[in-house]
Amino acid sequence: MTRINTNISSLIAQQRLNRSGIDLQTRLERLSTGLRINRGKDDPAGLIISARLGTDISSITQAIKNGERASAVIATTEGNLTEITDLLNSIKALAVEAANTGAISDEERAANQLQINSAIASITRISNTASFGGLKLLNGSLDYVTSGIDSADISQAKITAASFISSSSINVDVDVLSSAQKGNLYLSGDNSGVGGADGTILSSTTIQIRGPEGVRELVLQSGQAFSAVVAAVNGLTAVTGVEASLINGTAASGMAFSSAEYGSNAFVAVKRIDIPDPISDGNFSLVKLDGNEAIATNGVPWASSSLVAADQDNGANVSALINGILATGDGLNISINSPTLGMELLLNETFAIDPTIAASTFDITGGGALFQLGPDITALQQTNIGVQSTSAENLGGVLVGGNLEFLSSLTTGNVNSLDSAKGRSDFSVLSKIVDKAIDDVSILRGRLGAFERNVLDTNRRSLQSAFENLTASRSVIQDADFAAESSALTRAQILQSAGISVLSLANQQSQQVLQLLG
Repeated sequence: MTRINTNISSLIAQQRLNRSGIDLQTRLERLSTGLRINRGKDDPAGLIISARLGTDISSITQAIKNGERASAVIATTEGNLTEITDLLNSIKALAVEAANTGAISDEERAANQLQINSAIASITRISNTASFGGLKLLNGSLDYVTSGIDSADISQAKITAASFISSSSINVDVDVLSSAQKGNLYLSGDNSGVGGADGTILSSTTIQIRGPEGVRELVLQSGQAFSAVVAAVNGLTAVTGVEASLINGTAASGMAFSSAEYGSNAFVAVKRIDIPDPISDGNFSLVKLDGNEAIATNGVPWASSSLVAADQDNGANVSALINGILATGDGLNISINSPTLGMELLLNETFAIDPTIAASTFDITGGGALFQLGPDITALQQTNIGVQSTSAENLGGVLVGGNLEFLSSLTTGNVNSLDSAKGRSDFSVLSKIVDKAIDDVSILRGRLGAFERNVLDTNRRSLQSAFENLTASRSVIQDADFAAESSALTRAQILQSAGISVLSLANQQSQQVLQLLG
């Protein structure tokens, strides 16, 4: 049938032409933007996952930048610590030179002291001025803040790491399990059964005293009082590492030979060298406590049932729990390094040798350097590290007579200056302080280096891998395939041209009706 009111062929041609036009527009848009998804209707599900991947990629990109910035901070900090190490080495050399008192004049020693003063001032200046973009690095502002530390229990605390997960503070509980000990050998002062006066040497004796610092010999005379022996042994402590004391303060109770320090590396060895078998010598019979037993609180070992003959005894490290974690002991020092808490504590002697004392507690209330290393702001993707102050007042803390003495005590007029050390003919304390300061800085550099290598570098590589994989996944979902789109464009162009031709023919067919009217 032939109709003119409704041109069905034209309508069909128009519909197909519109479709090919939309398809052509879509292909042109994708080729011009390079994206397969330009609006939600292109692929609703794909748009959602693509947007989420875009958020992840953006967060990871910033996390990578955070890690690179943290590495720059660590590198800057370590550069300043390197300068401090060089200054400490120069102080050490000057102290060693000044100890050569037989070949150095007072004027030269005074010049060395001026150099030490200058070096110590420079160390404090570097500590106070080292910064990165306005962030102070070594003045203690990146250290942790503590409160409630009982100095009767803990002499010094260094917090190296703390994670404040859903909490504004961390409570620390320190409980001593077994005591720190010195190496101890005991000589009884009760001579009533062998015909001698109590608290005296029974016969002339030559003894060898050996400790961590070295070996010396002493000749003891028959009838010599224990108090005189104690004085003679203590006069050699600097070169042997061994000290002596009267048990319970009285010669009749006996005499104790002890290592000057606590810990498994400390020991005392005292033996008679003028007879073949010193242990069985009835005139100079030394004993020690068997096993890890500690001396009674009244200082008298004779009440113990576990005394054995010996000529050497080693000390023991303190054993303690920190928040339920068994800490590593080293003399009076304990340390832990868990994923959430790291610290080094120097325990007070009284606290460390008596496990019956109640646990000591304190709080970490904040501070530290917090680094955001992951794409999500959660405690699991953050890490904390403490950077203590490296000023002269905080480096080289060494226990001397129960007091901590620092690098600042080496300056003119202080207790460990070169003149003071020469006056007492003992440069050993000064040397120990400098050595401890060098160790403090070296350990801090090591911690920062380990943090950069094992945390920052590995985190950056992991994030870069995630960035590559997520970007590739997003590209598969969102990016246009130019080969496929070019083929589709050609098809759409052909259909568009054909549609226009067909529509023209459909319109011409209606006009042919006029031929029927003659």
